[in-house]
Amino acid sequence: MTKVINKSKVAAAVLGMFAVAGSASVAAQDVSSLQNEEAKVHAADVRSQQKIDSLFEQSQELLYEYRAVVDEYENLKVYNDHVQGLVDDQNASLASLQRQIDRIDETKQGVVPLMYKMIDSLEAFIELDLPINKQSRLDRVAMLRDLMDQSNVSESERFRQIIETFQAEMDYGAALNAYEGKLTYQGEEISVDFFHLGRAALLAQSLDLKNGWIYNKETNEWEALDDSYLSNLTKAIRMARKQTAPDLIKLPIFAAERAE
Repeated sequence: MTKVINKSKVAAAVLGMFAVAGSASVAAQDVSSLQNEEAKVHAADVRSQQKIDSLFEQSQELLYEYRAVVDEYENLKVYNDHVQGLVDDQNASLASLQRQIDRIDETKQGVVPLMYKMIDSLEAFIELDLPINKQSRLDRVAMLRDLMDQSNVSESERFRQIIETFQAEMDYGAALNAYEGKLTYQGEEISVDFFHLGRAALLAQSLDLKNGWIYNKETNEWEALDDSYLSNLTKAIRMARKQTAPDLIKLPIFAAERAE
């Protein structure tokens, strides 16, 4: 009986040892499983963080691209507004030109009579003015009249030449000039050097330097010049031709009459 009990105790002890050993083995397996799961969770966390970092970088790149697109849009908008302003201005200019073209016939109708009046007034002025290069000036007026009858000359070219002739007439009023020509005095035609100081005085001197004349604006006649002025007149002619240095000279000038 005692032996049977002891055997039972031994068997129980062995079973207990196996149970403890089994429990330890199960516990070891649980810890290993937990460690594996933790490693998997950690690896998953790393992958998730990597995805998050990648998505953040992509979002930053998209943000930069968005800002660049917005800036480009603003620049394009400013440029387009500028171009639209230019187009509007060009359209307005074109419309203005078209209106002028539409009125060109009307403009011609007004300009042509004006040009004839200008030529007439130019001729009348030359006839009343000092006879400075009178024939060449009248020849220029005749040329302008011929120009008005030439169909191959544009209105703008006619007007330009008329204006140039008026400008030449204005230059006579400020010029110091000398030129050779013919003077008729007491029925005799004499070769002379003419000299004019603007429109203030017109004088002439024979080529032999022995005689001089002055044009009287009141009588529209040539009068003999006092011999005391001959040397000064010679010097004035040389000055006008740039043959001597400018200097002060004394010459007679007919003073304008005072209005009463």
